[in-house]
Amino acid sequence: MMKSYIAAASLALLGLGAAQADEGNSPLAPAGANFTTLVTTALAIEGLTGDALGNLYTTGRQPPAGQSCPVFRLSLSSVSPVIVGRVPAPSPIGQCSPNGIAVGSNGALFISEADKIYTVVPNATTPALATVYASGVPGTNGLAFDRHGNLWTGDGVTGLGRIWKITTGGVVSEALRVPPMANSVAVGRSAVTLPPNTAQPLVANGIAFETDGDMLVADTARGAIWRVKFDRHGNMEANQTSCDTTFTANTLCWNNVWVEHPVLEGADGIALDRAGNVWVAANERNAIAVVASHEGRAQAVFEVFRNPPAATNLRNAGPLEFPTSPFLLGHKLCTANSDGNRRDNSPNTAGELGGAGAPKGKISCMDPPLSIPGLPLPVSAH
Repeated sequence: MMKSYIAAASLALLGLGAAQADEGNSPLAPAGANFTTLVTTALAIEGLTGDALGNLYTTGRQPPAGQSCPVFRLSLSSVSPVIVGRVPAPSPIGQCSPNGIAVGSNGALFISEADKIYTVVPNATTPALATVYASGVPGTNGLAFDRHGNLWTGDGVTGLGRIWKITTGGVVSEALRVPPMANSVAVGRSAVTLPPNTAQPLVANGIAFETDGDMLVADTARGAIWRVKFDRHGNMEANQTSCDTTFTANTLCWNNVWVEHPVLEGADGIALDRAGNVWVAANERNAIAVVASHEGRAQAVFEVFRNPPAATNLRNAGPLEFPTSPFLLGHKLCTANSDGNRRDNSPNTAGELGGAGAPKGKISCMDPPLSIPGLPLPVSAH
């Protein structure tokens, strides 16, 4: 298993010393990095993505029962959210709660919700109701397109670690699994954290693709990122699964752990810059981290920002309030905040969000800008 705290000789590939890695001073993030609120929203939000025109997109969650969930568009210069689509409620008495969101090559938005993935073309003049692109994907969460146009997603809080591939025709198949925290009712382990919600089963969360076609998967429970290798045709390379007979045959081997580090505990969404460095929203810790990468190898893990402690020693007063989905809009790093009542964000009423009559979601952006811009999405084939 590759460790994130590697020897000084390897760090030299990036011009880093071991002391720098231990101290958490990242050469990839500007000194004195801080986060400021770009916009707050009346509804909770979780997913965040953007397009080549400089727009950001997110979705409102958990409106009154029977109401659709709005799809919002905004930008760094025009921060008032504009509704450009809607995700339907599951029933007249049901409540929609979208998770991940991604932009396809045709400009359409793809949105994960419950056991379905919806799609809608953003239109501020006549916002359309999203239609089902794929179903039968329970727990679908983070979304990412590979360079062949296939859409990938994990099974989120169901905790089984399933990763699904959805073809351009909308056909769903279970491609692989990240090892779950327990491989049966009686065998395994669960990462126990502080109340509330003491057990964290989520092992297949945010997904991103590197320019060479390999896939990265955020493992929230372990504070890890898995790497899955694909050939140039988009087929999964051999000898990456079937290492433990107590797991399903399509479960990844431990050698597929790309990096694991306590700073990454609670890793939710991930985003790549053009140099292949991986930016991580560590929601458990109200923090943003980066994994420095060189030629596809994880070199070091750095904490870019973490909420400062208040007089109570809690870190729940912001500016981050359970960051979920980082997105690199050019040189600007922004993240959605869902204000989950968990770990460092508990109780979740101390910041801008969560209190009586307060907003339920927000987008925060880091100042100053990054030196390396974000990787354009979706990743295209060479």
